[in-house]
Amino acid sequence: MSSSYFMNLLASAVAVIVGIVIHESAHAAAAWALGDKTARSRGRVSLNPLNHIDPFGTVLLPLLMLAAGGPVFAFAKPVPVYLNNLKHPKRDEVLVSAAGPASNIALACLAAAIMHAAYGNLYTSMSFAVASQIMNFGATFIVVNLSLAFFNLIPIPPLDGSSIIVPFLKGKALTNYYQLQQYAMPILILVLYLLPMWTGIDVIGRYFDVTVYPLAGQLLNFAIAGI
Repeated sequence: MSSSYFMNLLASAVAVIVGIVIHESAHAAAAWALGDKTARSRGRVSLNPLNHIDPFGTVLLPLLMLAAGGPVFAFAKPVPVYLNNLKHPKRDEVLVSAAGPASNIALACLAAAIMHAAYGNLYTSMSFAVASQIMNFGATFIVVNLSLAFFNLIPIPPLDGSSIIVPFLKGKALTNYYQLQQYAMPILILVLYLLPMWTGIDVIGRYFDVTVYPLAGQLLNFAIAGI
């Protein structure tokens, strides 16, 4: 394993953990603000990674996917939200779900702003190699957080994007929607692995090509603008 590969892997791991922790905390904080204190009472409004990390979903699964050479995704322990505690359950479920991806987009924008402010000083106050590593981490941080945001916006249960249809469902349709969530992992595997294998179409890659990468490019251009 080359040192550059190891550094990139380490940067990605740190970015994923930070992104997931903020993402889950945002869900918990939004639920708390909208009337459900369950997640807060269980310590989920927290920046402590141990309160959010799932040993399988956050650590083992991404490593297995990386070894398999396919798309890599991770998940944390689900944030408990009791919809009946929310002030307006259908509306607020959407807001709670949206808080996670919104927090990752905000992190990506914050990273770009910090890089923009620090870019010039980095290369004059330290060695080129160290400054480049810091900037590379910033770029990785931006891409990882945008990937977390847009991946979670896919309208497949239990991803956050699926909640956008909740306000339009009633009765049996709403019940079926919640029952579908228990099949989330097979659905994700189908989309991420089997569908590309059968069709030769990288659905996630094409989706990221029109969402994650253009926005990441704009943020990185801003980060080094005027230098």
